[in-house]
Amino acid sequence: MTGQFKNSGIINQGGPMTISDTAIGDGATVVHHHLAEAEPRRRADVGVITIKDSEARAVIDILKLERAPVKGIPFWHGAINLRGVATRVAMIRSLGQGQRSTMAAFENLRGTFRPAVIALVGIGGGFQPDISTGDVAIATRAVYYDLRKETADGTQRRGEDRETSAIVGNAVNSFFVDYGEPAQLIRGEDEFHVISCIIGTGDAVIADAESEIRKYLKHYNDKISVVDMEAGGLAQAFHERGNLAQMLGWVVIRGISDYSNKEKNDVLQKTAARNAAEVLRALIPYLPSHT
Repeated sequence: MTGQFKNSGIINQGGPMTISDTAIGDGATVVHHHLAEAEPRRRADVGVITIKDSEARAVIDILKLERAPVKGIPFWHGAINLRGVATRVAMIRSLGQGQRSTMAAFENLRGTFRPAVIALVGIGGGFQPDISTGDVAIATRAVYYDLRKETADGTQRRGEDRETSAIVGNAVNSFFVDYGEPAQLIRGEDEFHVISCIIGTGDAVIADAESEIRKYLKHYNDKISVVDMEAGGLAQAFHERGNLAQMLGWVVIRGISDYSNKEKNDVLQKTAARNAAEVLRALIPYLPSHT
């Protein structure tokens, strides 16, 4: 004789059993928790990473950004309208110099504002005679030089090359079509030039004109005219995490404050930082956005 009953649980007549996305009992429901998207009011078209105080101050002043921390993380953001294009901008200053802090800053911007493009803006070292102090370089390609093998015969460097997306590369090209290359910009009574270049990036501060790193970079590609300590972190972070937030690309803007030699000093840093911020302002209308 077989009895009839109402089952409100689980029946297993033997064998392995896997249960997932399941609720048990009358009226039970399953709730899925997904990674939260940035709130619409916090979305940004352009995210900006700065490293030094002079860089952050220059961007804040020129773009008229206001401080607005989110969950304890200091951000500055605002909206600007240039050439008929309204753009939302969010900026963060990294905790320190170098590739690792830059990647952390990228992640904070990505998670909070989901910008379409992230720009690394500030100062860098230039190679004479390619570029002069006070001039600005825009890079959409970065060569990381610190991957290497140490052997009894010396150091064998293994450069790693990262390039931004085609949409950002085309935006930078359009900027130079309108402004010429080298472009000439005027800030107050000062005039400076803007060039496109490939940037060399690693964790070493280069302060020697005969540095083995400088020679390696020029041999790797003679278009490398500027070096810094952060572009590799930005390029790698976008390579690994950018698609998770439907980000469109990155760009590096470096004002030249020294020639990466023994005469390296901090005298021209403020001028170089402000010139870089001016170039960011001029470039913003060309960059892709969410709108």
